[in-house]
Amino acid sequence: MRVVLRHLIITALPLALGIAAGWGFAYTQESCGRLVGFAFAAKCHGVQLEWQVAFQTMGALVGYLIAAPLGAWLELRSRRAVQGADLQTGAPS
Repeated sequence: MRVVLRHLIITALPLALGIAAGWGFAYTQESCGRLVGFAFAAKCHGVQLEWQVAFQTMGALVGYLIAAPLGAWLELRSRRAVQGADLQTGAPS
């Protein structure tokens, strides 16, 4: 059960970081005019959504770049622990 939970958390990391990045961008923008300037404020909503999607994508990319090495490291660590236990008990590999 611990292994399944660990894998579930690692796979949810990119999704969580992507959502957090998009949410963070959306709530830091006070108005559309601040993003593109006063002259283009009327056309701002589409631009703001494009930026939010870009932030979500970058957040998910960062999540993948964290989750992949973390998962590989945890898998390697658990494999070493199993091999060490087999060597101590004298079980053939």
